[in-house]
Amino acid sequence: MSRSPTIIDVARRAGVSKSVVSRVMRGERSVSSSSRAAVSAAAEQLGYRANAVARSLVQRRTYNVGVMVSDLHNIFFAEVLDGLYAAAAARGYRALITTGNRDPAAERIAVEQLLELRADGVVLAGARLEADVIAGFARSVPIALVGSDLRLRDVDVVVDDDSRGATLAVEHLVGLGHRDIALIDGGHGAGAAQRRAGYESAMRSAKLARFARIEPGDFTEEGGYEGARRLLRRGKRPTAIFASNDQSAVGALNAIEEADLDVPGDISLMGYDNTALAALRHISLTTVHQPRRQIGEMAMTAVLRRIERPGARAQRHVLAPRLVLRATTAKPSRSVKRSR
Repeated sequence: MSRSPTIIDVARRAGVSKSVVSRVMRGERSVSSSSRAAVSAAAEQLGYRANAVARSLVQRRTYNVGVMVSDLHNIFFAEVLDGLYAAAAARGYRALITTGNRDPAAERIAVEQLLELRADGVVLAGARLEADVIAGFARSVPIALVGSDLRLRDVDVVVDDDSRGATLAVEHLVGLGHRDIALIDGGHGAGAAQRRAGYESAMRSAKLARFARIEPGDFTEEGGYEGARRLLRRGKRPTAIFASNDQSAVGALNAIEEADLDVPGDISLMGYDNTALAALRHISLTTVHQPRRQIGEMAMTAVLRRIERPGARAQRHVLAPRLVLRATTAKPSRSVKRSR
């Protein structure tokens, strides 16, 4: 064949309609296994490759959903991406991934580039963008937020109940007998403000407000490390540290061990997210679980619902966190030592 094969050639070779070939190429599950096999064999024999540009012009849809991840170094988002990819592929869509590296200006440019590529919708994972910027994007395409509890019209939200999760962490430590419980804050990270509020509220409810300490930090190992170092150097050290996410907790663990202190013998330590990092045997971090893959699946499903049903109302989904007990928390030591 001197010319490039077309979808019509594939349909003729496979003995099916052009629409069946199109559905197979989009990965739709509604096609029978026999038709799928016939189309795949015909396409391979003819050397056919789908022309995505032509298809998008005809259907006025690219079958691409943009995903802007604030921090690709955060393993939490890597696990959310698993769910996003799976949900997109199940409906015949592709996910286009970009990042803003925790910089609002860079995030804005990244989303604008996705729109220039004609993404049918966009998922913002952990975005630090201002509400008015997100609202502006939502006037162009369906938008879903992961990890941010902004209340915006026409923007879907899938979020963990971060305030409740922080309460679970404090209640666990108080139940073990801790009073001097410090928080390493998550800074401007998605959900950090809600976790901070939950910590403060839980300390007040336990009548421990005078012991509350919030140390500046962020959702990185470096933020957790520096925050823990400051806590250990400042007079009487806490008997327990609640880091705002698992990555920060790993940094705090490094600082505690560097100070020749034991976890949990000298200091109990908690994280948040229950990432794969927390489950590593040599870390075995007590943490708060949020269902990362499910969050990704729900966010992608929310965007696809409004792509395929223009005019459908945006929805807010709040998922319940749960405590995961491992090896980094225990009853406080009887003697509270000063930092060494």
